[in-house]
Amino acid sequence: MSNSAGTPTPGPRRPAFRPVRLLTAAVFALAGLIFWTSFNTAQGTNLRSDESMLRLSDLIQERSRKNAQLDDGAAQLRSRVDALARRDNGATDAERRELAALERAAGTEKLTGTGLSVTLTDAPPNATAKIPGVPEPQPNDLVIHQQDLQAVVNALWQGGARGIKVMDQRLISTSAVRCVGNTLILQGRVYSPPYTITAVGDRGKLRAALTASPAIQNYRSYVEAYGLGWKVAQHDRVTLPGYSGTVDLHYAQPQ
Repeated sequence: MSNSAGTPTPGPRRPAFRPVRLLTAAVFALAGLIFWTSFNTAQGTNLRSDESMLRLSDLIQERSRKNAQLDDGAAQLRSRVDALARRDNGATDAERRELAALERAAGTEKLTGTGLSVTLTDAPPNATAKIPGVPEPQPNDLVIHQQDLQAVVNALWQGGARGIKVMDQRLISTSAVRCVGNTLILQGRVYSPPYTITAVGDRGKLRAALTASPAIQNYRSYVEAYGLGWKVAQHDRVTLPGYSGTVDLHYAQPQ
């Protein structure tokens, strides 16, 4: 406090709170928090199956199902709109053929032809090394990772695939294959292993591209060592669905 002239006026002094006392208080507070957490856990709280985590898992699955329903509804509406547009746009036959070719290239139309599918599966959680001299597996060695799925997709494109679907969804130029933990998130839907990637194209070239991929060769070494799943199936005739999601691009903007 000061008087009207600005000169400090003596008053009752506040006791100094020394840093050592502050640190001591903080340590006791942290210890108390740890003891309280331990007490709660000891009372029967299962940290791995907490109800909140189960509710979150259910919410994710429900949102995934809803997204699938919305995608199906959007695809039906888009098909009706496209049919009306083609009927009324006055385009020539050549223009219609060009539009159809662009739609096939963009992946928005169904695609049928010869092809093959690749299925990747996690190893058993209790798997051990199957080859002498190989170290015992760590948990990450026994699950499918994002780079494994991406390696298959990249090899199939390199092998001349005319179209690819992952699980039940068609890939387009803006599709991103992402894994969170041991689940795949693709275009708003959530999937668990086994994962199946299907391509339409020349089966010999597709298989050769899979064999030549260094990333897949590395994955195959884990298949032999720890029992990860790898299965390739050929198809005389397979149909890929047209992409039914949004084609709008989302990007960051400066504020």
